[in-house]
Amino acid sequence: MRVFVTVVECGSQAAAALRLDLSRPVISRYLAELEEWTGARLLHRTTRRLSLTAAGKETLPRCRQVLELSEALRTAVAAPDDTPQGLLRVTVSTSFGQAQLAQAVAEFVRLYPAVAVDMVLLDRAVNLVEERIDLAIRISNDLDPNVIARRLTVCRSVVCAAPDYLRRAPALRRIEDLARHNCLTHSYYGTSVWHFERDGEPVAVAVGGNISANESVSLLQAACAGAGVALLPTYLAASRIRAGELVDVLPDAQPRELGIYAVYTSRRHMPAALRVLLDFLAQRFAPLPLWDSPA
Repeated sequence: MRVFVTVVECGSQAAAALRLDLSRPVISRYLAELEEWTGARLLHRTTRRLSLTAAGKETLPRCRQVLELSEALRTAVAAPDDTPQGLLRVTVSTSFGQAQLAQAVAEFVRLYPAVAVDMVLLDRAVNLVEERIDLAIRISNDLDPNVIARRLTVCRSVVCAAPDYLRRAPALRRIEDLARHNCLTHSYYGTSVWHFERDGEPVAVAVGGNISANESVSLLQAACAGAGVALLPTYLAASRIRAGELVDVLPDAQPRELGIYAVYTSRRHMPAALRVLLDFLAQRFAPLPLWDSPA
């Protein structure tokens, strides 16, 4: 197609051969191949001049469109690999997205203004390919072995309650005392069992209460309102504890820790924007997450 367009622009095969640095036989062969592919004669060839046939007049603008599209594609993918740009779709749980990731993304796009981030807040695992997700932030110790994951940091939890609730409630000194309290539970996990470690051994405590929710922000609000005891991630509760709105009621207890991972589909042909975002999040959150740092 480039040969055909150049021949028309130059007015002869010889001139086109000079411009494209090709031999005249190669020019003739490419023209013949294009005519064979289109199934029509494109040029009237005489010893004096070339002219377009009716089919050639129809073909020329379309060839120019294809060449323009080809050049635009080459320009787009030839951008330096270290130039982050384009749209990234990131999925994350509602609580982590609101409490931590939104601020991190705001700082990231300030550093890389050519990148746009679409945050998809969902309290469920998604199929990254089917839902066109570039990156998923997952908090788990049970990742699918088939996914590609980069550990960002750790997710710790804390048993906490509002001072108002503690003034009205029974004493809470040991893990087993939770059975006598109104515990605010996460309905997503089904059974109301809280997991701890004591002296290196796992301990599971069945709990119950009159409020449950399928995401942690609502449980946080209920706990701050004095409704009961909640087991909350520190990325959500640490600032409220420092502010005195909540109290760490079992400071010696060790709730089970989870990993916070960045999950994506492929290491091959990774966009520069995604690679830079991964590095940015790993640096921001690890090894000691900001929310667990002393005030």
